[in-house]
Amino acid sequence: MKKHSQEVEVSGHLIDSMILTKVFDKIMNRGGEFEILDLKVGIKKKDSSYVKLLVTGKDAKHLQEITDDIHREGVIPVIEKPIKLQKAPKDMVMPDNFYSTTNNETWVLHNKKWIKVKNQMMDKCIVIKGNDFFCVPIRDIKKGDQIIVDDIGVKVNPPQRPRDEANIFEFMGSSSSSERPTQHIAKKVAQDIIQTKKAGGKIIIVGGPAIVHTGAASSVAELIKSGYIDGVLAGNALAVHDIENATLGTSLGMYVKDASLAKRGYRNHMDTINAVFKVGSIPKMVKAGKLKSGIFYECVKKNIPFVLAGSIRDDGPLPDVITDMTIAQREYKKVLKDASMVIMISTMLHSIATGNMLPSNVKVVVIDISQPTVTKLMDRGTWQALGIVSDVGAFLPMIIQHIKKMK
Repeated sequence: MKKHSQEVEVSGHLIDSMILTKVFDKIMNRGGEFEILDLKVGIKKKDSSYVKLLVTGKDAKHLQEITDDIHREGVIPVIEKPIKLQKAPKDMVMPDNFYSTTNNETWVLHNKKWIKVKNQMMDKCIVIKGNDFFCVPIRDIKKGDQIIVDDIGVKVNPPQRPRDEANIFEFMGSSSSSERPTQHIAKKVAQDIIQTKKAGGKIIIVGGPAIVHTGAASSVAELIKSGYIDGVLAGNALAVHDIENATLGTSLGMYVKDASLAKRGYRNHMDTINAVFKVGSIPKMVKAGKLKSGIFYECVKKNIPFVLAGSIRDDGPLPDVITDMTIAQREYKKVLKDASMVIMISTMLHSIATGNMLPSNVKVVVIDISQPTVTKLMDRGTWQALGIVSDVGAFLPMIIQHIKKMK
């Protein structure tokens, strides 16, 4: 069987960001071979490096499998070729062999120019609109849309180790652990929240009902009130229990302050849903003076956008909840636009869903008492997340304390 080879190249901070190691590993894990034809290593901290390789596979198919793998690390053929475009055969149908995107910054070669793809998300296709290229979900595809096929003329730039002073996000892909010094991590997260806002960045919270159950709702409300949060994404449960806590002092019928059960407390969450329906919405409840504290009270008072996405298990749901999944997805994406940092708190499904909408250069902090929640988020593609396995009821107040000290 005749072997097949191809010359490929990659540039950037290849050594300290471990990109070159990943490329070599992927070639060898596929059973391929490589020869270094040219290697230029950056001398100074901010200098980039360059390598040209001859990659060899057992046959043409094997070589294609190898190059597909290393393409995701930013490797491209030495001989640059422009992208290939094909029309969508009908609405919500992509052409065969469409290019499936990553969450990493992506560029395409068109009309002899490298053009950056907009609206970067994983698991989408790339559509040309005018002179621009966009990541587009399958539901938004229209018949006749020009869609990129294959990976020819497509270049991926994986995140690289920052050249500036190290911080908690000094290199994306941090592992999660419950063994880390919690106070130190809380302080570093607080520092990054402050620095992100000082730089004009946008911070979004994705939250689950455990925020209320554990007594951390006041900490989230304080972050919103103090101007650190620019949007809240959640489901029906966080809003119901936040309003139940604010109006009745309970969460699922249990008093948050002392964990005692309220008399007939089992009906409190339904009573809360009914109270919101009486006035029509959460903003109307605030305006009527019937909601005077809590996460969503602060959102309304500070004019911070929030989106509540429904699910099949919801009670009610609240009138503010979007029950059409496609619309909810789009509204989530609007709030996430240009986000600099996303803090995901005790919600596996909403965290994974949000992670799939984010480019990999967005800082992600995921806080959960459950290790599998943190691990699943990373395994589903949001590998840049910093995982903190901790009780949110204890961890979030620490962040607030550190922010107040720093101010």
